[in-house]
Amino acid sequence: MISHYHWRFFSQMQQLILSAIEDGERALNVMKRPESLRFIEKTAKIIVGSFQQGGKLLIAGNGGSLCDAMHFAEELTGLFRKFRPALPAIALSDPGHLTCAANDMGFEGVFARSIEALGRKGDVFVALTTSGNSANLLRAVPKAKELGLTTISFLGKCGGKLKGQSDLEWIVDGFAYSDRVQEAHMMAIHIIIELIEKELFHV
Repeated sequence: MISHYHWRFFSQMQQLILSAIEDGERALNVMKRPESLRFIEKTAKIIVGSFQQGGKLLIAGNGGSLCDAMHFAEELTGLFRKFRPALPAIALSDPGHLTCAANDMGFEGVFARSIEALGRKGDVFVALTTSGNSANLLRAVPKAKELGLTTISFLGKCGGKLKGQSDLEWIVDGFAYSDRVQEAHMMAIHIIIELIEKELFHV
């Protein structure tokens, strides 16, 4: 038999769960804003255009955003919903490169160095950051632009120092913590992949 104390504790836990779900719903509602819809559509079109011209997608982020970058890439190089040809996408996540570049040149330069090695004119670079203040992305975006890549930033909170630096950007604002921003970013990424597949392969 569950005691009165345990019932009360379980109720508090449920309230926390419901509060988190409601907060997540609020984050997803950001997706319905006109500027969010335009960003998702434009991002898909830019990436499709690059793929059609023989370009590739480079993606970078830190921590959870790096995990999102890897997720983004593997859905394109592998499979999303239906079988179709593989697409050229690279998450800038190689541990050998990251530790080598960070050790010799500082962590701020790890992504810029990757872009210098892998990026070519006509490619697309996507920066994922919930704060907009990651020093390594602040150096990566100008390097990508210098080399002729189209730059796209998924941002959060107030956009941070990266606000206004990329060719295209989206700010998931109104959230104090990164997790809600990342949830909106990942839903947008999944929709973008769906649009890319439909545009290129009609699947």
